[in-house]
Amino acid sequence: MERPLRFGIFMAPFHPSGQNPTLALERDLELITRLDELGYDEAWIGEHHSAGLEIIASPEVMIAAAAQRTRHIRLGTGVSSLPYHHPLMLVDRIVLLDHLTRGRVMFGVGPGALPSDAHMMGIDPATQRTRMEESLGAIMALLTSDEPVSIQTDWFTLRDARLQLRPYTYPHFEIAVAATVSPAGPRTAGRYGAGVLSLGATSMGGFAVLGDHWKIWNDQAQKFGHQVDRSTWRLVGPMHIAPTRKQAFEEVEYGIHEWIDYFRNVVALPLAPEEPDPRKWPQALVDSGAAVIGTPDDAIAQIERLKKQSGGFGCFLIMANDWVERRASLASYELLAKEVFPCFQGSSDLAIRSREWCRRDHDQLVGGAMGAVLKEIERYEKDTGYRVSIAGPAQN
Repeated sequence: MERPLRFGIFMAPFHPSGQNPTLALERDLELITRLDELGYDEAWIGEHHSAGLEIIASPEVMIAAAAQRTRHIRLGTGVSSLPYHHPLMLVDRIVLLDHLTRGRVMFGVGPGALPSDAHMMGIDPATQRTRMEESLGAIMALLTSDEPVSIQTDWFTLRDARLQLRPYTYPHFEIAVAATVSPAGPRTAGRYGAGVLSLGATSMGGFAVLGDHWKIWNDQAQKFGHQVDRSTWRLVGPMHIAPTRKQAFEEVEYGIHEWIDYFRNVVALPLAPEEPDPRKWPQALVDSGAAVIGTPDDAIAQIERLKKQSGGFGCFLIMANDWVERRASLASYELLAKEVFPCFQGSSDLAIRSREWCRRDHDQLVGGAMGAVLKEIERYEKDTGYRVSIAGPAQN
């Protein structure tokens, strides 16, 4: 049997600016709790510091809160922007989370997505990918070396540095590197034997390079003596589903236009449609393959499309958003778990086969059971002289 696909969410999050932020964050925690109940495998939580929509500043703090409300779902930083942090301080916090969550934490890393964040910290955007690689190299050394680590760069220093705690997870928690269109993400992931988070997998550019990213990732891993596994490859894409396409399109009118405007004018991910007419934006997203707004069948078709283009991956992450109001959002996640997950996890195959077998052999199985009942009635009547009928006993 093919390895079951895992499912989760990528929670940046995206909340319209102007709404109650305390309530929005509480809703994020509520959603993660509900996804845990529905059997979702993972939730990845973002880090941003400007622009007013992606309002979680510390994924580690959010993970700590979510871990107290959940039992099974794994929780990842999606992603920690490495150029914003001293590597020793950051990995120390992730090790602590690994213990507090009993091994449910995952460490997603990237260079930082918002130019406004980098600007406020005085970071030259041209240096962010180099700094990410330098930081990840230091973090891997701290996690794997038995000797003190000393590294000097133009932006951080490690002097006889070592972790005071080993990770709870052996040899350490799972690490994944963010990727969009450029080869930087899969190249870095391959160098350090990490997984890949393809954030723009459903965009036209991101979809087109999925096969190339696997080759870059795999080739680079072999070059540095690592072996990578497709099960550690996560593809991200937005979805909202309902019983009918008409209902799904009506529901996203609640908030999809502000989400698209954000990608057109603020953030660097290439998810916004090129269509200039805002009235046509939702349909343009669907037509380009960048998003699913439709039914469970549409979601299934999108995942099959991604499997074919990539050659196979381990987990599909729904990009969480505020396209729809709360009840419609929760209903969409439940419908995905109910009708889409089984198609890729084999979770209902045996139940279906068992039902069909019982239906196919109904007459023989029921006939045999009824024959046994009648035979026992005859034996009882012969031994006792008491006549029994299926409708009820009768005395001669």
